[in-house]
Amino acid sequence: MIRRAPLIAAAILLLACEEEGPPPATPVTVQTPPPATTVESAPAPPSAPVIEKLAADSPRLTPQGATFTAPAGWSLKYGSTSRVLEGPEPDLHLAIVDVKAADSPEAAVAQAWPTLDPSFKRPIKVALDRPARHGWEQNKRFIYETSPNERLFVLATALRKGASWTVVLLHASDPSFEKRLAPVRLVADSLRPAGYVRESFKGKTAHALDAARLSTLKDFVDTARQAAGVPGVAVSLFTTDSVLFEGGFGVRELGKTAPVDADTLFIIASNTKGMSTLLLAKLVDEGKFTWDTKVTSVYPTFKLGDADTTGKVLMKHLVCACTGLPRQDLEWLFEFKGSTPKGVLDLLGTMQPTSGFGEVFQYSNVLASAAGFIGGAVVYPKLELGAAYDQAMQSKVFGPLGMTSTTFDFAKAMRGDHASPHAEDFSGKPAVAAMDINRAIVPLRPAGGAWSNVKDVRHYVQMELAKGKLPNGTRYISEDALLTRRAPQVPTGEDETYGMGLEVNTEYGIAYVHHGGSMIGYKSDLFWLPEQGIGGVILANADAGGLLLRPFLRRTLEVLFDGKPEAAEDVASAAAQRKERLAKERVRRVTPADREVVKALAKRYTSPALGDVGVKTDAKGTVFDFGEWKSTVSSRKNDDGTMSLVTIDAGVDDFEFVVNDAGGRRGLILRDAQHEYAFTEKP
Repeated sequence: MIRRAPLIAAAILLLACEEEGPPPATPVTVQTPPPATTVESAPAPPSAPVIEKLAADSPRLTPQGATFTAPAGWSLKYGSTSRVLEGPEPDLHLAIVDVKAADSPEAAVAQAWPTLDPSFKRPIKVALDRPARHGWEQNKRFIYETSPNERLFVLATALRKGASWTVVLLHASDPSFEKRLAPVRLVADSLRPAGYVRESFKGKTAHALDAARLSTLKDFVDTARQAAGVPGVAVSLFTTDSVLFEGGFGVRELGKTAPVDADTLFIIASNTKGMSTLLLAKLVDEGKFTWDTKVTSVYPTFKLGDADTTGKVLMKHLVCACTGLPRQDLEWLFEFKGSTPKGVLDLLGTMQPTSGFGEVFQYSNVLASAAGFIGGAVVYPKLELGAAYDQAMQSKVFGPLGMTSTTFDFAKAMRGDHASPHAEDFSGKPAVAAMDINRAIVPLRPAGGAWSNVKDVRHYVQMELAKGKLPNGTRYISEDALLTRRAPQVPTGEDETYGMGLEVNTEYGIAYVHHGGSMIGYKSDLFWLPEQGIGGVILANADAGGLLLRPFLRRTLEVLFDGKPEAAEDVASAAAQRKERLAKERVRRVTPADREVVKALAKRYTSPALGDVGVKTDAKGTVFDFGEWKSTVSSRKNDDGTMSLVTIDAGVDDFEFVVNDAGGRRGLILRDAQHEYAFTEKP
């Protein structure tokens, strides 16, 4: 799954207030959770300010009685109007501040900031009004300007209940914030005003999705698609043994008339992961290894950049996001020409963990790809790794499940009924995105490279709903091997855990299993409710399609259980916020890029990890050409006086290169949240 701007995206998801060692992955069924913690069960604040070191996730109260969960391993400082959380890293600060006398969210935030920084004066980058949820009556978020060399993320969220405000402040380095996204999400998810009773569907009988309710869901999808500016969406809704609705909305490509239908292929991205772990589960059933077998016993040359972590990795950990390996996507997004599965495993051998094993959720596409390739090598040890995986998936997964259209062959998929990728261009309008960078997933295809349609994905989910049985009643896989993939490996929030390419969520008092997927111009989500025997799939052909994924699930739950009608407002609000955020980001960018900045650039730069970039300028602007893909760039003057060059072409925008001419040699710096890559002038 690709994320080009992970920190802002994470903040929008994690701080909405609406991604120890892990528990053992023993075979389990999904159970309905116990009742949520009540206000009365949370301890009262101490009489004097103290600092508490938290040994476990613990319910706590703000001075005004709002409830939240403080994460294990963090420190909690009690103040007269605040609770200040300090992360395991010293540069991660999260404060919850009660403000009684404020006539606006801006005033509440201004009063709160001295809790963390008495001299705080950063300009606001964007202010976003959010739908009020979970007992709050107003919700506004403020994201602040930072310069890229600061590697800093600063955010505030103002929440109102009655006349009182609760303000969440976040001030963190980029590396620490990305590393601790899950515990930050735990705090945000659990923050609720005093006395609020959570919505729950526990004990309720789901309505049948009759014609009227299906019509409601179809209308929602098409309206939401248009609100978000997504050209085409395909949807399937079904039970364990029947199809309730399967079809498409909109078109495969802007400017053309061919419609999206149930046969239209999309890249399903990270929803390939659960299918790859299904291959492993089949091999567990066949006695090739167990979930607790060390990976080095199955594939002796497997290694990570850290020998200690390598020795701890069991087969169940390959797609658990719990090994401490961080996202390190730039290395495969920039240098994939000529890359092979073996080369990907070699790259994995250079990657270092940035957190302890089992300590926290961190998502690694490269490690997940190893799961599929190792599984394929077990089945076909004499074949090249990629060919072995492809053939193993066909013989063990796609074939038996009747997934006749699913393929890893880009050329084959694009010759037939397929959806083109879309993203916003520099003007903010939807446009067809270049496919080039999506080919980066081919050498890592077990992590996200499958093309599929809603029919085929529905076949897969129906098998999951049937606990391993095929439509004819024959057993495809044992319940034990299948359900272990859903067992919790690491928490991702208050009510959600990550298993093996699957997430289990219990936020509404019932359990649902789901996973999302994201490549350039493609978004996907699949979900199923094990106790109710209902599932759904949604595939979209635009980056903005991500705005539809959770709301589609939410709207399905609303229709099934008479839930509060929130999904439609969520989509409309998110679409407006996305438009506003993209517009604000463009305000400070100059295109064509500043002439003087461009004039000073070298003609070619090189990076040991990311390869070469050529710089070409003509009357239309300046283009950075990375060989595998390219983009026009804009320029931006940062608050610290540095200059950035930022890619702007649809789908490949937001890669930011900071001009770094030092020691008489011209250079550029590109960063993800936890890594920095230096490009120097190439003679």
